[in-house]
Amino acid sequence: MTVAALGFLSSALPYVLAALGFAVLIILHELGHFTVAKRVGMRVERFLLFFPPILTKVKRGETEYGIGAIPLGGYVKITGMNPEEKLPPEIAHRGYYHQPVWKRIVVIGAGPAVNIVLAFVMLFFLAFGAREVTRNVGEVSAGSPAAKVLESGDRILTVDGRGGDQVALSRRISTHHCAGRPVPGCLARTPVLLRVERDGKVVALRVKPRYDPVRKRTLIGFRFGTRDINPGPVEAARLSGQLMWDVTSGTVSAIARIFEPQQRKQISGVVGSYEVTREAFTFDARRALTLLAVISLSLGVINLFPFLPLDGGHIFWSLVEKVRGRPVPFRVMEQAGVIGFMLVIFLAAIGLSNDIGRLTGEGFNTR
Repeated sequence: MTVAALGFLSSALPYVLAALGFAVLIILHELGHFTVAKRVGMRVERFLLFFPPILTKVKRGETEYGIGAIPLGGYVKITGMNPEEKLPPEIAHRGYYHQPVWKRIVVIGAGPAVNIVLAFVMLFFLAFGAREVTRNVGEVSAGSPAAKVLESGDRILTVDGRGGDQVALSRRISTHHCAGRPVPGCLARTPVLLRVERDGKVVALRVKPRYDPVRKRTLIGFRFGTRDINPGPVEAARLSGQLMWDVTSGTVSAIARIFEPQQRKQISGVVGSYEVTREAFTFDARRALTLLAVISLSLGVINLFPFLPLDGGHIFWSLVEKVRGRPVPFRVMEQAGVIGFMLVIFLAAIGLSNDIGRLTGEGFNTR
C-alpha cells in the first residue's frame, strides 16, 4: 500500500468511526422499540434502519426489514398506530391502540431507555482509567504569557481574587479583553491577578492574557494538570450517574430557555454532533467514546420530551388516556402533534444554523 493510500485511510478513519458511532446509536434505539414490541405481542409491519430511499429490503414473516440510504434515523412501524384505523379482525387484537396502556408505554419507552442505559454502561467502563482535572498547572506553553510567571506544579488558588473550579477560573481569565477589536496575539488591557501556591508558599502574580483567534478568547497559555481517579465499581457508577445528571439537567435547561440568545447558541444539530465526534476521534479515542455516550444520553432524554412525534409525546398521551379512563380523540393528538412537530423543526433549524456557523467560522472547540 502506498504512502498516499495510507494517508488517505488515516484521514478518512475519523469520519468512518463517527458515522459508525451514530449508526450504532440509531440501530440500538430502533432495536429497543422493535424487540419490546415483538415481546409484548404487537404486530410489527416494518423495521427500517435509516431514512429512505430504501437500499434493500426483505420480508420475514409478517415484518419487512429494510435499510435506508440516509443514516440519520429509522423507524419501527407497528400495526394500528392510528386509533381510528379499521383493522382486520385477525390482527386487530395485536394493533398498538388495542394494547393496554402499560404495554404501549413500555414499547415506546424502550428506544430512549436503550440510549440511556447504553450511555451509563459506556461511562461506567470509561471511568476506569479516567483522569480528573486538578487545579495544578500542568503544561505551560512556550512563549506564552504564562511562561513568564507560572511553573508546572503551581496550584491556582484564585483569579482576580475569586476561587472556583477550573472552568470558572478559565472563564475569568478570558474576561480580560484587548483594547478595541481583538486581533491575533493582542494583549489584554488589564492583567489577570493570580494567587498560586508554590512550594508551600502563596505567591501573587500578574499576567496579561493574549488573544487566541482559534479559541476566540484571551488565554495566558497553560493547561491544568490531571491525576488518576482509580475508582472502584461503586465510585465508577457514582461518577457515571453524576455526569449523566449534569448532561440531563443541562439539556433540559437549554431547551427550557431556548428563547434566550445565549442558550440558543449551545444547541447543536446532527451535523454538529457528527463533526464534534469526528474531531474528537482525531484527538483522543477516550474523549470520542465519552462524547458518543453523552450524545446517546441526550438522544434518549430529548426523545422523552412530551411532544409528538417524539417518543415522549406518545407516552404522554398514553398517560392522559389512563388518567381520563378513555382514549384521547385522534384529532386532539393530531393538533398537538402539529405543535410538537413545529417545535422539533424549530430546534433542528437552530441546531443546523449553529452548525453552519461553527463549520464555516468559529469551529467546535473540541480541544
